[in-house]
Amino acid sequence: MKLKIGDEVLVVSGREKGKKGKIEKIIPDLNKVVVTGINLYKKNKKASGSNQKAGIIDIIKPLPVANVMFLCPKCKLSARLGFTVKNNEKSRVCKKCDQIV
Repeated sequence: MKLKIGDEVLVVSGREKGKKGKIEKIIPDLNKVVVTGINLYKKNKKASGSNQKAGIIDIIKPLPVANVMFLCPKCKLSARLGFTVKNNEKSRVCKKCDQIV
């Protein structure tokens, strides 16, 4: 997976299409990412025991990686990522502006 925590992404499909956010968590086994403030759902919670109250809570559900696209900080466009190797260092490269990210 070419995306990393803290990358700015654009949602390209689904009900949140067109929104931007930062990656908060990556789940590589499921090929999903959690983006802050995107894909928010509400859940009714029952009171369990005497110390927890009932109410409506917000849950952020993960998005498939195929539904998000990397936003290049240099050219400010959504782009694919590639890799280059220079001096035995592997670095990510924006495919649109050919700049190292």
